[in-house]
Amino acid sequence: MKNHLVKDNWKVIEDKFNPSLNRVSESVFSLGNGRMGLRGNFEEQYSGDSLQGTYVAGVYYPDKTKVGWWKNGYPEYFAKVLNAVNWIGINIWVYGEALDLAECEIKEFKRTLHMKEGYLERSFVAKMKSGNKVEVNVKRFCSIVDDELGTIRYSIKPLNFDGQFTFSPYLDFDVKNEDSNYQEKFWEEVNKEATEKWAHVTASTKKTDFHVCAGMRVELEVDGKKQKSEGNPYNREKFVSQSIKAESQKGEEIVIYKYVGITSSLNHSKKDLVKATQKVVKEAKKKGFDQLLEEHTKAWEKKWIDSDIVIEGDVSAQQGIRFNIFQLNQTYTGEDSRLNIGPKGFTGEKYGGVTYWDTEAYCIPFYLSTSSPEVAKNLLIYRYNHLQKAIENAEKLGFSDGAALYPMVTINGEECHNEWEITFEEIHRNGAIAYAIFDYIRYTNDREYLAEYGLEVLIAISRFWAQRVNYSEQKKKYVILGVTGPNEYENNVNNNWYTNTIAAWVMNYTLESIKHVKDTSFDAYKKLMQKIQFDDRGEAEKWKHICENMFYPEDKKLGIFLQQDNYLDKEQIMVKDLDSKHLPLVHNWSWDRILRSCFIKQADVLQGMYFFEDDFDKETVERNFKFYEPRTVHESSLSPCVHSVLAAKLGMEKKAYEMYIQTSRLDLDDLNSDSEDGLHITSMAGTWMSVVKGFGGFRVKDGQIQLQPMIPTQWNAYTFTIKFREALVRVRVSKAEVKIQNDSDENVEVIVFGETKSIKANSTRKVRFPNAKKELTTA
Repeated sequence: MKNHLVKDNWKVIEDKFNPSLNRVSESVFSLGNGRMGLRGNFEEQYSGDSLQGTYVAGVYYPDKTKVGWWKNGYPEYFAKVLNAVNWIGINIWVYGEALDLAECEIKEFKRTLHMKEGYLERSFVAKMKSGNKVEVNVKRFCSIVDDELGTIRYSIKPLNFDGQFTFSPYLDFDVKNEDSNYQEKFWEEVNKEATEKWAHVTASTKKTDFHVCAGMRVELEVDGKKQKSEGNPYNREKFVSQSIKAESQKGEEIVIYKYVGITSSLNHSKKDLVKATQKVVKEAKKKGFDQLLEEHTKAWEKKWIDSDIVIEGDVSAQQGIRFNIFQLNQTYTGEDSRLNIGPKGFTGEKYGGVTYWDTEAYCIPFYLSTSSPEVAKNLLIYRYNHLQKAIENAEKLGFSDGAALYPMVTINGEECHNEWEITFEEIHRNGAIAYAIFDYIRYTNDREYLAEYGLEVLIAISRFWAQRVNYSEQKKKYVILGVTGPNEYENNVNNNWYTNTIAAWVMNYTLESIKHVKDTSFDAYKKLMQKIQFDDRGEAEKWKHICENMFYPEDKKLGIFLQQDNYLDKEQIMVKDLDSKHLPLVHNWSWDRILRSCFIKQADVLQGMYFFEDDFDKETVERNFKFYEPRTVHESSLSPCVHSVLAAKLGMEKKAYEMYIQTSRLDLDDLNSDSEDGLHITSMAGTWMSVVKGFGGFRVKDGQIQLQPMIPTQWNAYTFTIKFREALVRVRVSKAEVKIQNDSDENVEVIVFGETKSIKANSTRKVRFPNAKKELTTA
């Protein structure tokens, strides 16, 4: 656990520079706007350890898979969102000596992420080897008003000398991915230009031929007065810069403004990229830094109105949830159905920026409740648009007749994961996509989506499950063999309870959906059945038979569902009984030892309990929770949030809070010692779930909002917002009461503690906790 960041309600602050933690901080201080993003690297050169990273959404490269031997069906490449142009760079020399914090004596240092306003600020005082001392303040942001714009204000002041400075702002496409399988560079130069007033460079990706153009204009001020900012141009392969000289007296401030446009062939024709970039930069320079930042801040203010969670009395918890919400909002905006959410977002290279089942299982609930319905819908359309690829993926593995297996990892619909036990076996991901369709329709009541898009996906997934099962004569049941469940510390197991459960659920839900579309949109139903050649009787009967005869491993004596066949054959050791030197297991144990152990990486049976909670009584959930939680090491970022939600449902306040802190501060405190290669963006949505679904007890059932709140001892109160259909509801939970504010023009009915309460339009109602004496009156 790192403890190098100052706790604050609205900011993330690093108040001293620790080079050994620089990569962690670079991840934490990342910025993005849904279209592009970058790590918290320094603008000036830094010769110490760093992972320079800038990323443009949707621009990727199929890096050749690196394996010891090949298997049929094995992906030929691992797709990755590329490290793109380094646009923040401003090299600085003082009388010819480079400003480099790895070579300076740092007197003061502060790096601040202003989450409320959406920008990064860094300030320091450094003594250079020459003895010259400089004071620097830098502000930068990726605009969410214009998502092709990045802007920097770089201020430097000589403290003990009259200064002669040389500034060299640059754009550099000569970059590489640290995770390149064969140390290959993925960019090739298309064109470039550097003049006294303007510079740009355009590069294309090898193989995929995406074009990205970066262009810049620079302004110079000395002591608050604008100066001639034309620079001496310089260029080399994939690189352009301008050299600008300036002088100032001791104590006078020099400011460099850098306006950068970044455009891609995803959104513009290749021949128009330079013009499009020039337009972005010209308009930005005309407005100026202060106006751009003001517009950006106002746009962030609107985002926070709908998505903020307020926690009173616990700064650590408050900072954690806001940091997670901030990163989610700057990673994905939902405006482009071609884009999805990488597990690391724009903060690092691990996982390649590709799409996992995390999106459907964890992220969609967040966007459903905090954004317009189109945001979540675009995530589902992303999968619909990749349906044919999912069918082709299944065909590669021997499936037929329109069966679809969605990839474990993808960026264009093709499977590109490079670990066999995941690629071939972790097939439960198919179920998460179907569950997301169910979750979206339940939440929005958008039944038209089911007829237009969803049903076709559901049928293709159900066709896969119907072929993936086989009938066991010994058990007289259908079984699913050779899988990996959500717990990736168990490979090639038979009858993973969660996989069997979600497979049967998908087929049942598909049958219900077929009937609904047939009854309500017969023309759409008939058209689809002809398109996919669906056997309404034969296939449907087979699915029904499978669902009625699916095998679910369980231990009746213990009253639990077994994670998979023979799980109890393992030596049953609790995590609390392990010497801490063994943790995390993934860093300290051999894979063989992990696979033979009972330890669980992340929620598996409990993942099913979370998804399908209405199918189990409280006693069943509690027995399974108390059995599996002590065996779970939570070495996946996706694990603690599920445990927190279930613990809250069971009234286990201490455990729910423990798991919430673990998930909300996972990256801020680097709890898994892996934040240096990027933040855990998709699990951040689970942090939101822990508060709203866990402590808030928020559910949607039968078209109504339901609340069953509890409050941790450490909190005085907490507030969250729910956008539900036409309603906007704000909920504040304190020690004694629940305050429900209806900011809608229509009356809303909310079920609180099992009782239906009507909240009139634009009014507030207060409800006491059940152990309080009586309900409060309407405010």
